[in-house]
Amino acid sequence: MKNIKFLIIMFCLVGALFGCQEDDYQVGEIIAPSNIQITSQIIGADASNPNGDGSGMVDFIATADNAISYQYLINGERMAAPEGKQSFVFAELGLNTYTVTAIAFGIGGISSTKSINIDVVSNFEDQEAKDLLSGGVGLNKTWYWAADKIGNIGLGPNETQPGGEHTYSQWFTSTAWHADKLCMYDAEFVFTQPTEGDLLYEQTVGSAYTPGDFAASIGVDGDTCHGEDVAPSLFGVKSVTMIPSSSNATVAGGYRGTTMSISDNGFMSWYVGVSKLEIIKVTATTLFVRMTDSAIPGNAWYCKYQTEKPVQ
Repeated sequence: MKNIKFLIIMFCLVGALFGCQEDDYQVGEIIAPSNIQITSQIIGADASNPNGDGSGMVDFIATADNAISYQYLINGERMAAPEGKQSFVFAELGLNTYTVTAIAFGIGGISSTKSINIDVVSNFEDQEAKDLLSGGVGLNKTWYWAADKIGNIGLGPNETQPGGEHTYSQWFTSTAWHADKLCMYDAEFVFTQPTEGDLLYEQTVGSAYTPGDFAASIGVDGDTCHGEDVAPSLFGVKSVTMIPSSSNATVAGGYRGTTMSISDNGFMSWYVGVSKLEIIKVTATTLFVRMTDSAIPGNAWYCKYQTEKPVQ
């Protein structure tokens, strides 16, 4: 009986203790961002060339009152810009008018937007790369993972490193037929050039491989293959635009200087949420590209493809 009374007393004391505590959770006053300003700098613009130097490159800065982060919506592509800064390459040839929208986010996720129009000229073209990828005007060419080659997948730092380590796969270089990537090696990719300069792309066979960190960011299993349920843009014909590369690695690594921009969020089996593949080297039979990771922009991935179907 004494033990029971003791337990009852302790229970009451504990209940009284926690009953005296008050919840003190505050998120602060939710105020929508206001006074959004967007400034733009067209690269190479001057009195003689008010719409730029033909590279199509533009730097944007967005500011707003009560904003804690930003995004941009440009040409249907939504891009995170935590500090309001973003660079973009407008690749449509000639002088064109584009609408750029900045989205400012405040406490609690409330947002406000502002749009501007900008006139940009682009003269960049890489017809040789289009011909190498497709076989030429009126032709098409099928590409495969270079699964039988060392380094068909690589990983390195994206930021500039003092010894040039940001220009190659310093952190990881795959073996041929890398054991945990076998599920992706049956992929097939077709480039077609129906008319001069009009390059189309389609992944016709295979899956989307999601490396661990990116997979975690979208809530799926990592280091394995997925289908359209995870990567809706896996299949379907997409257009390819060649734009000038702007990364530090291009300058320091002696890359080609051309980046493939695939429409409709297209990608070549390696799924990290980006559709811009920086060409390191392309020949009639080999393609070596580099891309960042949208989940961890400090990561740079390297992928190798070839026109010879690999046999294990």
